[in-house]
Amino acid sequence: MPKFRIHHKTKYSYDKPVRDSANQIVLYPIRDEYQEVLKHELQITGDPEVEVFKDYYGNEIGSFTHAEPHTELIIDSRVEVVTHPKLAPAVEDPDDRQWAQLQELRNQTPYIDFLKLEEFSSLNEVRETAHRVKRQSSTVQDAARQLNTYVYGQFKYIKGITSVETTLDEVWKLRAGVCQDFAHVLLIMLRLIQLPARYVSGYICPSSGPMRGEGATHAWVETYLPSYGWMGLDPTNNCLVNGMHVRLAVGRSFSDCSPVRGTYKGSAEHQLEVGVSVIYEDGRTVNEASAILKPQPAKPVAEQNSYRRYLEMMQQQQQQQ
Repeated sequence: MPKFRIHHKTKYSYDKPVRDSANQIVLYPIRDEYQEVLKHELQITGDPEVEVFKDYYGNEIGSFTHAEPHTELIIDSRVEVVTHPKLAPAVEDPDDRQWAQLQELRNQTPYIDFLKLEEFSSLNEVRETAHRVKRQSSTVQDAARQLNTYVYGQFKYIKGITSVETTLDEVWKLRAGVCQDFAHVLLIMLRLIQLPARYVSGYICPSSGPMRGEGATHAWVETYLPSYGWMGLDPTNNCLVNGMHVRLAVGRSFSDCSPVRGTYKGSAEHQLEVGVSVIYEDGRTVNEASAILKPQPAKPVAEQNSYRRYLEMMQQQQQQQ
């Protein structure tokens, strides 16, 4: 039963005072048979009262306002969590019963939202790829695992090349991004072969050896297997989710699970910095608390978008070959 102490800090800095900041936070770890929250301390600039409620998907959501003029807003969350690993699903015998059972789930309330597809120009190309991988698999579980491996193998993990504003079309064409992008692509591919899939936000805390996403917020996917339930897949690291993953929220996509979002009155530009520090039971620390804040990629601008710069660079290299 691994135990982790996680420090998640978010800082907004404004070049001019702003006021009436209204915010929503999704920073409350899920509490269930696989995750025990021992302690949660939350400190916010201005010490506002935080109202907590549960959303449609069972996530705890906090909302607060900070009315007074301010030039920075800091949201400091510290949690102590014990995880209880879920047994991996048994190896299935090849048959068509589970595919038939999945067809029966399509119109059932718990799964409808997790089968909906978003429209984008590359959808048919993604569909062809997903079904090609499915045809190569022997079971439902095998199809899900192979898609997880496909995303891991075909997409490059490059920090800073995308932001939360980067579209799925751009990620698909770029074949690169970070954990949120990997999860988004896998989510769509699973739904295209009629597997319910939901987005998961949280942290990854590996016990040995570095893993992508360690020391930062992380994202992965859960897909539903009729013979097992929700199975976690981490396409960023090509693994099944286990006791090293700490869950904050589940939803249809990133928009349901965004750790912090808000609005404010004022014309000031802002800078967002986010940092995560993890302390393990043996005292090992990933990221020192004093240095965890890191600037986050801003909304892409056509002339300055790192995605576009990367594509142009790749095209130039191909032309020179």
